[in-house]
Amino acid sequence: MKGFIVGTIVTAIAFYVVTEFLPQFITYEVITYQGSLVGLLVLSAIFGVVNGFIGPIVRMFALPLTVMTLGLVGFLINAGLLLLTAFIATGVGLDLTVGQFPPTLLSVDTIISAVIGAVLLSLVSSAVRLVVPD
Repeated sequence: MKGFIVGTIVTAIAFYVVTEFLPQFITYEVITYQGSLVGLLVLSAIFGVVNGFIGPIVRMFALPLTVMTLGLVGFLINAGLLLLTAFIATGVGLDLTVGQFPPTLLSVDTIISAVIGAVLLSLVSSAVRLVVPD
């Protein structure tokens, strides 16, 4: 339980950093969130549940593709999980957008934004995990 709480806080910090500081350096709209700190914690809990329950199942079924592409499919899997998190968050009432999703899911900009956002979230949360002990 302690690991989930620490992971949720780390993910909330990563979402905050990516949504607040990234738009200052990149003109491309990757991930945007307009809401409170409590909403950010709920969003990171949703992201943790999606990655904890759905992520391993998708990765297991994609294992042959992952081996064939030497792990590059992992970027697309993480992007898809981020889009699923945005879909669930929108259903709950949180204002999270990834690229142009929602409302448009299958556009090149949305997929590129999801891949960039997933990579940046991974990098920032890895950096935060170096500072915050588990």
